[in-house]
Amino acid sequence: MSNIDFSQFENLSPFELKDKLIEVAKTTPDRMLMDAGRGNPNFLATLPRHAFLRLGDFAMQEAERNYAYLDAGFGGIPDGKGIVERFDTFVSNAGDSEGVRFLEKALSYAKDRLGIDKQEFLNELVLAFLGCNYPVPPRMLVNIEKVVKQYIAEEMYGPMPTTTNFDLFATEGGTASMTYTFQTMFHNGLLKKGDKVALTTPIFTPYLEIPELSEYELEIVEIRLDEKTWQLPQSEIEKLADEQIKLLCVVNPANPASVKFSYDTLDRLTSFVEEKRKDLFIITDDVYGTFADNFVSLFAKLPYNTLCVYSFSKYFGATGWRLGTIAIQDNNVFDDAMRALPEAQQLQLDDRYKTLTPTPRDIKFIDRIVADSRAVALNHTAVYRYHNKFKWRCSL
Repeated sequence: MSNIDFSQFENLSPFELKDKLIEVAKTTPDRMLMDAGRGNPNFLATLPRHAFLRLGDFAMQEAERNYAYLDAGFGGIPDGKGIVERFDTFVSNAGDSEGVRFLEKALSYAKDRLGIDKQEFLNELVLAFLGCNYPVPPRMLVNIEKVVKQYIAEEMYGPMPTTTNFDLFATEGGTASMTYTFQTMFHNGLLKKGDKVALTTPIFTPYLEIPELSEYELEIVEIRLDEKTWQLPQSEIEKLADEQIKLLCVVNPANPASVKFSYDTLDRLTSFVEEKRKDLFIITDDVYGTFADNFVSLFAKLPYNTLCVYSFSKYFGATGWRLGTIAIQDNNVFDDAMRALPEAQQLQLDDRYKTLTPTPRDIKFIDRIVADSRAVALNHTAVYRYHNKFKWRCSL
């Protein structure tokens, strides 16, 4: 394979190039191609799954400590008292279990790096595995959020100084993140029918289809990547000067081009938005960011304007788990735009969210996404598979 002249492929489209690379990879029969550039990766991370199963064994032991006098099939809700000591015994009896060793290291990481109390966290994980309580708070469990925040910061900020001054909402994958965000932007008057939405193209096909749905009827403005460098030319960035463009949607690294934004592209786009479009909403889908070295997200460069969508699906081969998250900074354009809505619209929104709090105007945009994802009334049931996020983050 090393004798192949790859320059012959330089003019191919991203889709055709992908097919050629797969064809070339098959010429080395003793090696299997790991492919994350398709709908479903052909690999998966085994270590976190081993750990998850062992966590399940321990969680079941904790549940079965109660109601032991009843017929088989009943257990109680663990209260966490003495859980660390029982876990230490569980570890001692586990022998050379790869999954149990991983759990030990993960709990140590949480305590030493993030300052999370071991008893509190272990009990949170046990209850989460058992699925015996509604999630509190509904966006994401308290300690799980701390862990995933650290992961997002490490993976999205590259060489830039990191921060964890943002909120997360655990979703059923990146698809749900996009769906929920669009819904809440419409519910809260941040988007309306006929508005323009800019998309960096070529892009994952659903991004082209969602705006044109009858419930949205948005006008698409293409911000085209250069087909040689797969970066944004300044002439394309300048299209964002149109104030009728309310939202910019980005997939970075690009899909299907599989190239991340260069630091130069990021700097030019950042300067333009900060100088001319401080009101611009940005959604960046960074699911492939973890495959790129020193990756920097727009979430790091333009924190005020950018909502980040991330999914564990591709990097960990976990598409079936539906593990995604929405991240949004504490200080953001979405909240500020809602506060600036006309009073008549504010009153309508007060009525929509009044069952959640006596002061609905204090509800942040991300918490409105949570509420809207469950038709507001079922807000307390929102988080989906929240416990699994710790598993994937600590496997790195």
